[in-house]
Amino acid sequence: MRLLLVEDDALLGDGLRVGLRQAGYAVDWAQDGLAAKLSLQTEEYDLVVLDLGLPKVTGLELLRWLRGQGKSAGILILTARDTIPDRITGLDAGADDYLIKPFDLDELIARLRALSRRNSGIVTPLLQHGAITLDPAAHQVKNGSDLVDLSAREFALLHLLLLHMGRVQTRDQLESHLYGWGEEVESNSIEVHIHHLRKKLGNSLIRTLRGIGYVIDKP
Repeated sequence: MRLLLVEDDALLGDGLRVGLRQAGYAVDWAQDGLAAKLSLQTEEYDLVVLDLGLPKVTGLELLRWLRGQGKSAGILILTARDTIPDRITGLDAGADDYLIKPFDLDELIARLRALSRRNSGIVTPLLQHGAITLDPAAHQVKNGSDLVDLSAREFALLHLLLLHMGRVQTRDQLESHLYGWGEEVESNSIEVHIHHLRKKLGNSLIRTLRGIGYVIDKP
């Protein structure tokens, strides 16, 4: 999952970037509203964690602009503004959720998981395909009753394909969702991860459309 963190507090932002990456997200961090806007113009994000009190372009202005562009990323407002009118304004401007500072990182990550499910039209917390079960909260994959040992990148790739089950994902799309700024991407990295997933979960799970991309077909 590719996530844009928009937070001008350097200490909080750095801690969030580390924590969210450990939770499996590809995190880009913008420290003002203008930098965030430029990022949103050039990159596709699954999720945005947005502070409201930003320099250059406020979080509320950025939120309204983003929704005006028709972008469907899940947006969670993270702010110290805790009055009811502030919450209503943010939600009416297009935010999907609202979390008040100070907050617990585990709660933030749980809310992001819920946003991902909602945006993908999934109502259950577990993702399943035949005997394969992926638990985003526990960061576990099972084949039947057996735990499957996946690397962080393999888990993220499988998670993404299951969230978009039945919809073909190109290599460029997969790279865009799995790698953040400054992360080196080898030319065949997606193919290598797909190869490893097939060895661990079976050759029939992920289908290749030559010259197009990859898909996990709906059962």
